[in-house]
Amino acid sequence: MADDYMRQGFELERRIFELDIKCSSLKTEKQDDDYLQNASAILEKLKSFYRQGGESSSVSKLLQDYTQVILDITFYEENKLVDQEFPEDCSPFKIQQLLQDLTEPEVLAGRLAPAQEVQSVLGLELLECLYWRRGALLYMYCHTLHQRKQWIKKNKDTFLKCIQEGVRYLMRMLQVRNSVKLNDGVVLHDSDTASFLSEGIFSDTHLLTMMYIGEMCFWAVKYEDCSADSMDRKEDRLQFRDIGTQILNKYVLACEGPLQGQGWNTENAKEILSILQ
Repeated sequence: MADDYMRQGFELERRIFELDIKCSSLKTEKQDDDYLQNASAILEKLKSFYRQGGESSSVSKLLQDYTQVILDITFYEENKLVDQEFPEDCSPFKIQQLLQDLTEPEVLAGRLAPAQEVQSVLGLELLECLYWRRGALLYMYCHTLHQRKQWIKKNKDTFLKCIQEGVRYLMRMLQVRNSVKLNDGVVLHDSDTASFLSEGIFSDTHLLTMMYIGEMCFWAVKYEDCSADSMDRKEDRLQFRDIGTQILNKYVLACEGPLQGQGWNTENAKEILSILQ
């Protein structure tokens, strides 16, 4: 067991130095990028730690710093794909690479700290962000593909698979923090806050996640309904109509209730709901 732990520790060290090389290469493209600069600063700290013998930091802190580097570098790479409008020739490979990179911190946390829950090692915010970034990447990709009607005709199963994977990541993001149970001895003097927390809404990003899920469920229903072979694997697919309806109803209630007048638009959500219901 000790040998396995050391091997995993060496794997993390190797990845840190690999990421440093990658970050340096990307900085030649855009030297003043804030995310790459932040990643570079953290990498310098991590490299210094290993050069000094690597005995003065917890596994949790190492993995949190490493995760932040992953988030910063992949954000730069995602923005390049978005700016290029997801080129058809390289996007599938690049997206899978990004998804793998954003999954790695969770995998390493499970290996290096097997006695602890991943969320206690990485922290709730970082774990949420890892799921959010994977789901949002697939949302943006599907949003672009949705406008390529001819591509979808030839690649409908691939499109639906991307939607399903994206919805799963976004649903996991919403589930990272357990919804606050109002009967668990929690005293909340603000009824709006109590309502939000009880529904698992902790930030603007959670609301945006709900809208993304609703849109992706709508696309899935649209193309499943007109797909002749969609029934063959129906048992393996999410119940998009039910998920989209449930999530968007929560979104509308929040935006037209406590958040009314805060700039959240429900017009698109209501239009999707009228089709899903």
